Amino acid sequence: MRVYVPLTVPGLAEVHQAGELGGSPLRAYAVTPGLREWYVSDDIEELEYAALGRAATASLRMLAEDPTAPRKRVVVALDVADKAVTAVPGIDEASLGQVAVAGPVRLTAAAAVHADAEDAVKDVEAAAAAVGAADAGDDDAQFTVDGADDHELLWFGVQEIPGLLA
Repeated sequence: MRVYVPLTVPGLAEVHQAGELGGSPLRAYAVTPGLREWYVSDDIEELEYAALGRAATASLRMLAEDPTAPRKRVVVALDVADKAVTAVPGIDEASLGQVAVAGPVRLTAAAAVHADAEDAVKDVEAAAAAVGAADAGDDDAQFTVDGADDHELLWFGVQEIPGLLA
């Protein structure tokens, strides 16, 4: 199963140094029954893109909690055994697609790293500052958060992580 783990640039540096994504359970996003129902699609590529988007939003929330982190969303795509993944129950939109992955996962299991380009930094910075208000229902703040979503995350191979961290 492909899962998407939200991180920040400092989080990616820690993962790169350790050689694994730790935490038990590891929080990630994937194509879950709840996400399928919400997104109303049978196209697996569309559903995986939606799961990636959920992880990117979670990365944005992590940026809001760490004002010292560079203003780039980071998501690591991992392939893990189905039995290692459990859907996180929840009824709110923020929990859609959220899963828990049992045990640490070696970075070698990563299929890719997705991260913002430099041209997204200003919008991501504004979105990180506004995400709390958006979560509380502020429509103007939500508009700002949606501005970050206008930027597609770029795809990088795992071997390119040192360049992302430079």
